[in-house]
Amino acid sequence: MRVLYINNGGGGFADYIEVPDGMTVERFFSQQMSGQKPGDYLIRVNRQPVARDQELHEADRITITPTKIEGAAA
Repeated sequence: MRVLYINNGGGGFADYIEVPDGMTVERFFSQQMSGQKPGDYLIRVNRQPVARDQELHEADRITITPTKIEGAAA
């Protein structure tokens, strides 16, 4: 199935990608953001925060936005 992936980290980009049926948000994140901690990102599907075990569906829009900006002063 095809979903729209919007990565707001770094320069950011958006693109349609193919994912298998039954893919969860957690599995999607681990494949797309290998080596990153999910707790450092706000992950939304169709503009709504979601649980990690939520399954993706055809035409979903997945947004991954960092919650910690490197170099920002505390």
